[in-house]
Amino acid sequence: MSYPPYNPQGPGMYPPPEHMTTPLSYPMNPGAPMGSYPSYPANPGMPNPSQYPSYPPNPSPYPTSNPSMPMPSSNPYPGQASPYPPGPQASPYPSQNSAYPPQNSAYPPQNSAYPPQNSAYPPQNSAYPPQNSAYPPQASAYPPNPSYPSGQQAHSAYPPQASPYTSQSHSYQTNAPPPASNMGSGHQTHFPGSQQAGQPHSTKGTPTVRPANPFNPTQDAEILRKAMKGFGTDEKAIINVLANRTNAQRQEIAVKFKTLYGKDLIKDLKSELSGNFEDLVVALITPISSLLARDLNKAVSCIGTEEETIIEILCTATNHEIYAIRTAYQSMYGSSLEDDMASDTSGSFRRLLVSLCQAARDENYIVDMAAAQNDAQKLLRAGELRLGTDESSFNAILCSRSFPQLAQIFMEYQRLTGHDFTKAIENEFSGDIKDGLLAIVKTVRDRHAYFAEQLYNSMKGFGTKDRALQRIVAVRSEIDMVEIKRAFSAKYGKSLEEFIHDDTSGDYKKCLLALVSG
Repeated sequence: MSYPPYNPQGPGMYPPPEHMTTPLSYPMNPGAPMGSYPSYPANPGMPNPSQYPSYPPNPSPYPTSNPSMPMPSSNPYPGQASPYPPGPQASPYPSQNSAYPPQNSAYPPQNSAYPPQNSAYPPQNSAYPPQNSAYPPQASAYPPNPSYPSGQQAHSAYPPQASPYTSQSHSYQTNAPPPASNMGSGHQTHFPGSQQAGQPHSTKGTPTVRPANPFNPTQDAEILRKAMKGFGTDEKAIINVLANRTNAQRQEIAVKFKTLYGKDLIKDLKSELSGNFEDLVVALITPISSLLARDLNKAVSCIGTEEETIIEILCTATNHEIYAIRTAYQSMYGSSLEDDMASDTSGSFRRLLVSLCQAARDENYIVDMAAAQNDAQKLLRAGELRLGTDESSFNAILCSRSFPQLAQIFMEYQRLTGHDFTKAIENEFSGDIKDGLLAIVKTVRDRHAYFAEQLYNSMKGFGTKDRALQRIVAVRSEIDMVEIKRAFSAKYGKSLEEFIHDDTSGDYKKCLLALVSG
């Protein structure tokens, strides 16, 4: 290759080719001005090409002022400064302090309105309440009722109390502990099953009568038929069957008995038995909502009113239980439970019963601390801080607040006054209304101890209140009789079995002992 002759007009300059009008400079050394074209490659014998400058960087096709422009994975111009902005690549995902939870944390975050993942709050795919809650399970035989007010079911967080109510042919058992949740607001807290003063004990229930497994209603119906057929009655066989089946299973036996023999089981049993043993066996065969409705009707239809029966049933029942009793009562007697309660009572006690018959108690297990303090102050102003008593304030609070909320209210009241809330009731009320309000307080604090007291009252002194004894044993034996027996022994220094043994006799005693012994 040959080059044009040297141009003396400028050192190191070559004349332009013939077809170009503008002379081009060819820098001959690294100090030549930038922007000019590099020199031609050197021929052999020419200086090392590395002495000549490299190509200048091309302008970047990406604007440096916009960090959101896409960034290539590597620099296309090796050895030169990257035209792209330095720093980490902009992420389309929010940072750790954004509204989204951290990527390495369990959703939801701890400061969320939702409870933490390790709480006992029910999992999303489980039926409320949770199965693994610290709160004890309820042994319930209560059937779902499609006609029950939907608002109570949709918005209630309060677990159903161990319910004895059962359908004719199915045993519905629900382990229903309350959620152990802390919302973290400082004003609301989960109500624990505590045994501190003012707080209710755990509502855990251990029955002495459990569902028979395996269960064969046809075989049981045949045993009962054989026990009553011919001369005499085999009471032992009747006790062995009925005292070891739940109420729901007894209903299935009754249906199978009528199917096989075309006869009513209760009528056959009544024709073969007598006295208190007959009454107890009939109570075992009767659906529990109907049994309680029957005893309420007897309480208001007899000479005088059996207020103790009314208080025991209505002041301890949950919304769902009261609703079932109301439905059974209307079906059995053709009248409203509320109307019959109102027509046979008066004054503040009547208003208390009417309020309870509404089955509208709040059943939320989350305690509002501020509201509890406010209610405690209202009760104080309605009673001890005024001349006379504002009964409506006591009625409104004790009949509408949830049991956990009431427990907190009682604690706040004691903090304000220095004495227990029961003292205020005893000082401000008398008669049936006092007994009704005290029953609510005792149920809130320790349901098992309350029923132990009722069993003791049914047998103490001269004579026995057999209907109360039969009702409590028949109902609570498949709910929480183990805890009731424990509370009974602790309070009275003698076992429940010993009391029953000393106060009853014959087959009646044998059946009662079979039910409570388990």
